Amino acid sequence: MSESEAPETETPALEDALRLAEALIFAGPGPVTPRQLSQLLADGVDADAVLAALAARYAGRGVELASVAGGWQFRTAPDLAPRLRKVVHVPRRLPRAAMESLAIIAYHQPVTRAEIEEIRGASLAQTTLDALLEAGLITPRGRKETPGRPTLWGTTPQFLAQFGLEDLRGLPRREDLLVEQPSVAPAEEAPPAESAP
Repeated sequence: MSESEAPETETPALEDALRLAEALIFAGPGPVTPRQLSQLLADGVDADAVLAALAARYAGRGVELASVAGGWQFRTAPDLAPRLRKVVHVPRRLPRAAMESLAIIAYHQPVTRAEIEEIRGASLAQTTLDALLEAGLITPRGRKETPGRPTLWGTTPQFLAQFGLEDLRGLPRREDLLVEQPSVAPAEEAPPAESAP
């Protein structure tokens, strides 16, 4: 194929845009949005098209470009992640109380501490909230217009990135999370006695 017949994906301008997007995503502290990328690209270059082309380029590799938290980030290919857990240090897991509280916040946000405690059926220690704040998974979302004006809590973009979600609509539906109780077969009843005519 002659150079004049080369596909558009091989033009120097697009190749430069792909390299720039790759570097920005690699160096960025979090997911890179198309808007952030468009600020660096030449006029007339579509950031969404560049990101789609870059995702296609990385498809099937050990590192893939994933859409998370409203932006794009390099992630380990899902099929390789379990094998890497043997050698890559996995951060310490959050305690159960923190995970329960985080799930409540994710599904009911914005929510107050008292509402979290009511849903959990247990008090919420300040250390649990502090752990979620330090991990960057929750943030204050204002104050509720009730006596005492309690803080409202919500999740952060870091929460979405941590759990590989594009947005909150990616959360499993609550009804999908409910565990079905095994059905217990009713005790066999004796057949009704035939009544005499």
